[in-house]
Amino acid sequence: MTSLEDTRSSSAPSALLAGRSVALVHEWYGSTGGSEKVFLNIADLIPHGERFVLWKDDDATEELTLRQSWMARTPLRGSKALALPLMPVAWRTLSRNNYDVVISSSHAFAHTVKLGSSEQTRYLSYVHSPARYVWSPDFDGRGSNPMLAGPRKVLQAADLRLSRHVHSYAANSREVQARIRQYWHRDAHVINPPVDVRFYTAAPVADQQQNRDYLLGVGRWIKYKNFDLMIEIAAAAGLPLIIAGKGPEEESLRRAAEKVNVPVSFEVRPSDERLRQLYWGARALLFPTHEDFGIIPVEAQACGTPVIGFSHGGLLETVVDGETGFLIDSTDPRSFAPLVARLGELNPARVQANAANFSPTVFAERLSAWVRETTA
Repeated sequence: MTSLEDTRSSSAPSALLAGRSVALVHEWYGSTGGSEKVFLNIADLIPHGERFVLWKDDDATEELTLRQSWMARTPLRGSKALALPLMPVAWRTLSRNNYDVVISSSHAFAHTVKLGSSEQTRYLSYVHSPARYVWSPDFDGRGSNPMLAGPRKVLQAADLRLSRHVHSYAANSREVQARIRQYWHRDAHVINPPVDVRFYTAAPVADQQQNRDYLLGVGRWIKYKNFDLMIEIAAAAGLPLIIAGKGPEEESLRRAAEKVNVPVSFEVRPSDERLRQLYWGARALLFPTHEDFGIIPVEAQACGTPVIGFSHGGLLETVVDGETGFLIDSTDPRSFAPLVARLGELNPARVQANAANFSPTVFAERLSAWVRETTA
């Protein structure tokens, strides 16, 4: 989070939007992942903004005042895939109030929200990705639900038609900027997400630090994150693996872990302090997934922990290949083992320095410039 002094600066978003009514819009609000962390930072920078979501998941622990849509009172909140076709309707029936400025945090249809005429209201949308379910289901298998195959073209047309009023887009990475151009035929500023670099750079107390004798995987345990590949990489490298997070793939991952000849342990929903300890104790973070940006690799680098992952997606922006980690275009676990053996070549100080490029201060500066340009 930015400091109070930063927030009160005359160039901060809160000052730029002083005296204007502001709505801050996010998709569904779940346990704090990457998009939720961005939304929290935007809300912190614009504290007078009224906050809207489609619904708040039951496992979301943050105490945050959120106005939920009518979908929160229906069984649809439990099935994002089934709710998807009705999301554009929900965003157009969100509130009868009009606002001077609407800033959406979008990875599905939040950018289509309308809370006032486009002549009187300025619409800004920070995009984590055009809806993967709709535009690029091949990225992660969740969009391959047969129930979505038929209406996908209809949803694409609706996505384009209902977002014409957006005055300006910001993308969380060059990867997403390219998708916005490809799918929506719109330009976008690139504003990388904020990472609490200061927190992760601070080392745990001495008796909590470990000997960097294991590999680490962090994130939601879902198919496209490739935690099963991480298990195979650890086995090929002959090193223990710790998997931190939670998700529906837990049972299958535990079964896979029983079949390899290295220890694999699971940390379910670790606290921030525990996660920091895990980063500091790891020899490397394994991140063999195609992410839009990826906050987790930046958190790891803030701890001086290098990253090993795919040479595409957000890692091309967050990892300096050969300096703060190693990137490879392969899904063969044996191809990763030589990279693990080369980790001693990397300088932890250089790894940490790279993470500073993604601090909340940098995010606040770029967000302020975007808000200033779009709402002047």
